[in-house]
Amino acid sequence: MNFFDAQDQAKNATRWLVVVYFAATALIVAGVTAVVGALLYQNGVQANPSVLGITAILTAMFILGATLYKTAILSGGGGRVAQDMGGTLVPSNTQDPLHRRLRNVVEEMSIASGVPVPDIYVLEEESGINAFAAGFKPGDAAVAVTRGTLELLDRDELQGVIAHEFSHILNGDMRLNIRMMGVLFGIMVVGLIGRTILRGSHHSGISFGRRSKNAGGIVLVGLGLTILGWIGVFFARMIKAAVSRQREYLADASAVQFTRQTDGIANALKKIGGYSQHSYIRAADPEEVSHMLFAGGIPRMASLFATHPPLTDRIRALDPSFRETEYPSVKTNHVETVAQSDQVAGLAAPAPDIPRNTNLPLDPKVAESIGQPTPEHVGFAQKLRRSIPAPLYKAAHSPSGAYLLTLALVIDEPHAERQLDIIEGQLGETRALQVREYFGELQKISPVYRLPLLEISFPQLKKRPTPKLEFLLDLARRLIEDDGRIDLREFCLYQIIARHLAQATAPAANARHNRVSKSAARDAAIDILSIVADQGHDDEESRKRAFRAGVAVFGEWAKGGETDARSGPTVQRLEEALDILSKINSAGRQSMIHAVTRTIAHDGRLTVPEAELLRAICATLDCPLPPIISVL
Repeated sequence: MNFFDAQDQAKNATRWLVVVYFAATALIVAGVTAVVGALLYQNGVQANPSVLGITAILTAMFILGATLYKTAILSGGGGRVAQDMGGTLVPSNTQDPLHRRLRNVVEEMSIASGVPVPDIYVLEEESGINAFAAGFKPGDAAVAVTRGTLELLDRDELQGVIAHEFSHILNGDMRLNIRMMGVLFGIMVVGLIGRTILRGSHHSGISFGRRSKNAGGIVLVGLGLTILGWIGVFFARMIKAAVSRQREYLADASAVQFTRQTDGIANALKKIGGYSQHSYIRAADPEEVSHMLFAGGIPRMASLFATHPPLTDRIRALDPSFRETEYPSVKTNHVETVAQSDQVAGLAAPAPDIPRNTNLPLDPKVAESIGQPTPEHVGFAQKLRRSIPAPLYKAAHSPSGAYLLTLALVIDEPHAERQLDIIEGQLGETRALQVREYFGELQKISPVYRLPLLEISFPQLKKRPTPKLEFLLDLARRLIEDDGRIDLREFCLYQIIARHLAQATAPAANARHNRVSKSAARDAAIDILSIVADQGHDDEESRKRAFRAGVAVFGEWAKGGETDARSGPTVQRLEEALDILSKINSAGRQSMIHAVTRTIAHDGRLTVPEAELLRAICATLDCPLPPIISVL
């Protein structure tokens, strides 16, 4: 299943979730109304239809309000979910070798996937082997693992688990899961109230030594709401089970595809089966998040309601020869010996063979790797991370350094001195000298390092206060506009920064897409292809041929597009076009990326700047493209 199909399936699951939510709400509303009617009857009061109607309306509003309340809480993004589960943020300068290894594995998977590095959390009080990814978009994502995962899994097994969680990020499951939390809270809240009433009536009876004349009615209400709560739990678990099981099989398969390490994730699952604590979550209530976990977090969950396929079935899908009697014995005092290379940041390791600029063939089908990193991408990411110059690696892991490094990334070499003067005027001499140092280091390495450095810097960058980030974006835009001509790579890099920061600061708002008209989408697509053709070809005739090759991907939909290509400031055209295209559906984005690829590849050659340009355009459309290793 490719990236776009997985995204569409997640959206379809969301639609079914809404349908079942309203069905469950209707049943609960009817039940609460019946309880109120029974209570009135018990007290000799004739049930008035208007009273029952008001009860039904208030109950429905209460359930909806609970859903909106929970959703509002979750709008803080994946980090909020991890913190509520008892997660502790892993600092960038951690000296814990297990934390260091975890951070390195996550960073490598981010580079290989083409997404910003998520916030990384550890559930220090949880000894079971488990993990989850949470968030609305990659820009606000968080990955959390238990302490048991760190202590009991080796690097390959940990990589398999992290690859599984990145599959959820890339395939749209993460957004679906966090929305499900809000929906399920709404239909379960009535039961929580019922249990509270029953406990209150019980303690009240003990305190006063007798029951009041209204105690029977209170107990009836509490019991009725509790029973209705069981109905809510039933629906909640059915929804989670129906949505989650197949997505878990897909994530397992994707983890193998990403790493080509069948043994990694399979052995992690085997250790769960052979470990006394299994994958159970103890300190936090796992009911709300059970569908998000790497493996089942609730003991003795009936198979009908299980959010995950049976453990043995998952293992056999990866290792058909496995038998239940073969689960290994996992001891709690085992701690994996961490390799020295995972304890040291910014190693002076040999760099991958990355030319600064060359011409190589481009496969027009490269866009099919969107959201589908391969073992080659993961291996390349590991080598690239280890070969990043120490000053840049250190800067990317520091809040102040990441801020200044971002400015260095948008500086254009021919205009560097004038841009550095602007930075000095805005930030002062000391900071400008630091930016100059980072820019000098960037000049020594391939442009291929630019996006990975931005991806690694992102967790530190988004920690800055919103006014500081707004100032950063304004200054970055001023730098790229200074020469009166904007290089497309510069602008797309700016767009990536702006888009990811928007996702981080307002996750829920940026998870919603508005509809756009076909004509607006068509005009935006034509503009993008026209600009890409202009940037990648030197003479007018070759530009026209490349443009027509891209337009041909759209068929009749774009007929006459060549004559409709607009003129005007490139910046304005780019902003408007990218904003429109970020709102189109999966099929439209897939076609758009194929068209851009055909335009770039028309001359049969690809430069490193063109490869990074393509990745930048994909990133602005929320279609993470792995490094194009054919040019590396």
